[in-house]
Amino acid sequence: MAPHLVLGAGLIGTELTRQLVARGDTITLVTRRGTELPGTAALARDASDADGLIDAAAGAQTIFLCTNPPYADWAAQWPPIFAAAIAAARATGARLVVMGNLYGYGRAEQPMTEHTPFQPAEGKGEIRAEGWRRIRAAQDRGEVRAVEVRASDYVGPYAGATAHLGRDFFAALLASKTARVVGSPTEPHAWSYLPDIAATLIAAADATADSHWGRAWVVPSTTRTRVEIAREINEAYGCAGRVARLPRGLLRAAGLVSGNLREVARSSYQFEAPFLLDSTETERELGVSATPWSEVLAATVASYRTE
Repeated sequence: MAPHLVLGAGLIGTELTRQLVARGDTITLVTRRGTELPGTAALARDASDADGLIDAAAGAQTIFLCTNPPYADWAAQWPPIFAAAIAAARATGARLVVMGNLYGYGRAEQPMTEHTPFQPAEGKGEIRAEGWRRIRAAQDRGEVRAVEVRASDYVGPYAGATAHLGRDFFAALLASKTARVVGSPTEPHAWSYLPDIAATLIAAADATADSHWGRAWVVPSTTRTRVEIAREINEAYGCAGRVARLPRGLLRAAGLVSGNLREVARSSYQFEAPFLLDSTETERELGVSATPWSEVLAATVASYRTE
């Protein structure tokens, strides 16, 4: 019954907690409001409060950093969160497993791997890249034992309206209406299933070889265009939904009044060209794999029908 500290109870933190509890681990869940999940001890802490995290992480084997501030707040909130996580891992000896993403890779022209160099295309990528550089530097100095797991845009049960493959996308298609999406719906894109993200985080935390730390892993994912996904849903559920691009002008106009939508527009390059992952190394070294796509769609659709 390994003790772990999970920071954040969003979709990823919640699924990670569920999997850890299911295998018998002891979980302390830290959120700003003290969110309670079955089988966990809940604490109310600010993820940027180093002293608070050090106290919460006492006795923990692993710190899972799964919190995620709103896009518009990244520049202000991520640096102190990274600093607090490093401080907690250094002070307690807990391993640090960071939930990451692909923003740091920018406009990658080839499938992204664990070793693709950072080439951020906008501010969010710079922030995430710098955060990992700070964590990796602490590892190189021998202060912490850390790893980052990077996922593409997620898909899975109960993903909300802000997800590119979330509630609004599936609801429109299941109602035989048009799902409006950011970017080109005909470009292939890697999609990471929420349970697979959590499974990769756990596999990374369980790694014992020294070579498996101080580095990144990428989540095994499935590549589909959103037009292909609509066709698969139509065929499976007898619908007649369509997918169409959200007009660029409308997205820009929305960004004038919403900081989060402004950041969505800035990262929309990810949907204007193939955005692909090659997880061959992660699958081989950590023993994880992507859930079959038919199962992903079935579970995701079932969740929205339950809602």
